[in-house]
Amino acid sequence: MKAVEERILSEKAVHAQGQTYHLILTGQDLGTQYPGMVIYTLQIIAGEEVIALFRTNTYEYPPSSPIRALAVIQSRSEEWEQELLSDPTSFRQSQERRTIREPDNVPTHEVLIIQGSPRPAGNCSVLATWAQEEAGRADVTAEVVYLDDLPIRACIGCYQCYNTGTCIFEDEMTGIIRSISDARIIVICTPVFTNTVPGSLKIMIDRCQAYHACQVLTGRRSGKKGLLFSVAGRKGQENFSCIISVIDAFMKNIHIKPSGSLLFDDLDRREDIRRIPDAEEKVRDAMKKVLMDMDT
Repeated sequence: MKAVEERILSEKAVHAQGQTYHLILTGQDLGTQYPGMVIYTLQIIAGEEVIALFRTNTYEYPPSSPIRALAVIQSRSEEWEQELLSDPTSFRQSQERRTIREPDNVPTHEVLIIQGSPRPAGNCSVLATWAQEEAGRADVTAEVVYLDDLPIRACIGCYQCYNTGTCIFEDEMTGIIRSISDARIIVICTPVFTNTVPGSLKIMIDRCQAYHACQVLTGRRSGKKGLLFSVAGRKGQENFSCIISVIDAFMKNIHIKPSGSLLFDDLDRREDIRRIPDAEEKVRDAMKKVLMDMDT
């Protein structure tokens, strides 16, 4: 899918101290992704250099707010014009451009295993260990991330990630998104907590909206594959219905292809997943299959 094209809404030349500056306002209609979403971008260009850039979008402003995105960016345009006319040198020095950023290209691991349980030595840790070991047997690098160990702020639904492709919060989630971006296989290990995923995993899922925004803005999609390994205390596969729904939505949102799931129930009675016949074999077989299909 291609990145959404920008449409020029207005353009104005400002002459200050012998130089011409062009104020260009553009809009991107993201209505196919979110009804009514428009991203507005204001740039000031001197020659071939972009000396200032500001973005805002319609979803940033709640319905009850009197502020609207187009009015905000038009007001900013007027402010910048006056500042240029007054003192262009000071204006240029004061600007910090916010461009669309993709995750840093820092090599991480081919397999990312997300351990969503807050219990460091629980059944999900066993699942994560089996998955990591099987990747190692195939000479594929794998990393296990223990979410509960990481200070990650919850998404506040500000939608500012659609302006730059990055979140306004700078915390451990930056590294997780980098790892997701670099990995070819994503494995989610999670217990069932009150018929859904644990809080730390849900926070991570919500914060991946910034990665989704980056994909929307750049038009780039991933060819990653995803696995789900889950445990439930109660007996019955119906206990996993919400888990499946949440993880499927997560993978779909950032264009990961679901490539299998293993759901182990009745752990309140069984206690230790290592006591379940064939559990380890099933996990290792699922990993072998997705590792063999990694390039397809």
